[in-house]
Amino acid sequence: METRISLERAIQLLLERFPPVTDTVLLPLDEANGRILAQDISSPIDQPPFDRSPLDGYALRSEDIAGASPDSPIVLQVIGENCAGGVFEGSVASGQALRIMTGACLPEGCDCVIRQEDTDGGEKTVAVYRPVRHYQNYCFAGEDMKRGQLLMQAGEKLNFAHLGVLAAAGIDRVLVRRPLRVAILNTGDEVMLPGQPLLPGKIYNANRQLLASRLRDLGMLLVDDRQVGDDPELAASFLKEMLPQVDLMLTTGGVSVGKKDIMHQVLPLCGAEQIFWRIQMKPGTPMMGACLEGKPILCLSGNPFASIATFELVARPLLAQLAADPSLCWRETAGILAEGFEKESQGRRFIRARYENGLLHTQGSHSSGVLASLIGCNALVDIPAGSPPLPSGTEVRTILL
Repeated sequence: METRISLERAIQLLLERFPPVTDTVLLPLDEANGRILAQDISSPIDQPPFDRSPLDGYALRSEDIAGASPDSPIVLQVIGENCAGGVFEGSVASGQALRIMTGACLPEGCDCVIRQEDTDGGEKTVAVYRPVRHYQNYCFAGEDMKRGQLLMQAGEKLNFAHLGVLAAAGIDRVLVRRPLRVAILNTGDEVMLPGQPLLPGKIYNANRQLLASRLRDLGMLLVDDRQVGDDPELAASFLKEMLPQVDLMLTTGGVSVGKKDIMHQVLPLCGAEQIFWRIQMKPGTPMMGACLEGKPILCLSGNPFASIATFELVARPLLAQLAADPSLCWRETAGILAEGFEKESQGRRFIRARYENGLLHTQGSHSSGVLASLIGCNALVDIPAGSPPLPSGTEVRTILL
């Protein structure tokens, strides 16, 4: 086990140990949005599957209306009408036109479509007031996609555009990586579930809701979230029960050096291998990383902001690798402090901020036990160890959440 390591080293140890989850599931398109594609997909059809009209008008031969004008219209015989979804049995000959609607199959013999506004709209004969070029207003079969054309590759994250293209190709189900399954173990005799009368010496459990909601934001499947107090045997039993059902286990509380920091007992009781303990950063210094039956266990601090900060900084890169979805990881940029940070930072520190147009607003308390100032936070400011107080206007490394 490594101790007192950097944030980067903690992430490295986890990424080296835990490869992507390769399980797949076949989902209908309605359930596939945001999932990672597990196969290359080629179009099974030409789209459009036939030559079609892009507008309402008349299908005809361009050579028949060369020189047409409002002052000298050319009159053609209308041989019928075709709307979207129908097929005209016949062909357009010289001197003829077929009235046609947007999306309708073009008949043989025509090589263009004149829009209705450039005619008199006739039904038996039609007067055409302007010429059109060869293949003008003419959509060819396969113009959008051709049969056998590669549409998307394994590893792409499906969004509305992907799903629309798949539907247009007639595909109703798609093979994707299944959502990651996660469970949460909440420890601490002092925490109670919201909705109950608050007893003396107790606090409400915010970590459970913080982490559960964040996991759902990221598309994870929450299998269970159990509260077990400070009972090492019960906590170890829950870990062993849940590990076969999940890809990642999160715990909160019990990771420091106090009398009731039970995770030091829980991990050996369930046979877990401890990978690291204590990260050189605040908040969340006492975080642990462990492995049980090839599955990762991340043990987070019980302090609410420390818990969510280490989740964002450490768990998200791991989730990104497990899900083969780089978008799950945080992004880094440079930001400018709109307000100064008045404390010296002997060790590396992350403070919450609101990032807007390159500026970082850092008002509010940065204590690891304070939660209210998390509202509106969309970034963490990375303050290096040994930093003096930082004045406004300082450029800092910024983690976008």
